[in-house]
Amino acid sequence: MAERVGLTPAAADLLRRLVSLHGPVMFHQSGGCCDGSAPMCYPAGEFRTGASDVHLGDLSVEGVDDVPVWMSGPQFEYWKHTHLTIDVVPGRGSGFSLEAPEGVRFLIRSRLFSDEESAELNGPATR
Repeated sequence: MAERVGLTPAAADLLRRLVSLHGPVMFHQSGGCCDGSAPMCYPAGEFRTGASDVHLGDLSVEGVDDVPVWMSGPQFEYWKHTHLTIDVVPGRGSGFSLEAPEGVRFLIRSRLFSDEESAELNGPATR
């Protein structure tokens, strides 16, 4: 089954470390500028999603609870035809995201869904 969001092995390793320090986590991808356009990692429940946010799916990471990934509704309209992969790179991201003190930052890598993947998706992600 096609999924809207995935994770690189390096990002999975970082998530395990962050969960060991902070407990369960979540991601939110806004449509803002600068750091707002990066996936932000928060302690689960600390960032309040709104009625226009879209739940893209849950990341399965061995050793931690599923990690929900949310995106702002307007941003989803632009990216609804793409698979998103959360990755991690050296550098400092936003001070609000849990990885900031680690000297790395999460980022999104994207690719268009294939025709087959698009056919597998059951319409838009749930809101």
